[in-house]
Amino acid sequence: MLAWSKNMKAPKAGDLTAFIDEGSQIEGKYTFEGTVMLNGHFSGEIHTKDTLIVGEKGVVNASIRAGMVIISGEVVGNVLATERVELRGTARVFGDVEAPVVVVEEGVLFEGHCKMTRGRPAEVAQGREPSVLHLKR
Repeated sequence: MLAWSKNMKAPKAGDLTAFIDEGSQIEGKYTFEGTVMLNGHFSGEIHTKDTLIVGEKGVVNASIRAGMVIISGEVVGNVLATERVELRGTARVFGDVEAPVVVVEEGVLFEGHCKMTRGRPAEVAQGREPSVLHLKR
């Protein structure tokens, strides 16, 4: 897995498992290992234990479950990460975000709820869907 810092630059080609560029349109369920950068259009579901990067030109209409998610483009759907979510300055996110670490830079458009968890999100840790989350009282 890549080490990310505040001054992170675009990943090098050798660091990526896959790169989906502008002009690509994909629908369905996408599961992968490693680091994927998405600059095209995607609709459906994305599942990985690793890293998803939505580039500035990326448009994602999907529920996302990942280890780490870095968004610079547009995401419509809920984002659930076991490690961290970074919303970079050009990001437009319309949906809920849940992760132990959530970073929102200046300039981001975010419409939704944000939940910072202590460890792994409860749904992922217990194998439950987010719609069946039981609250402790």
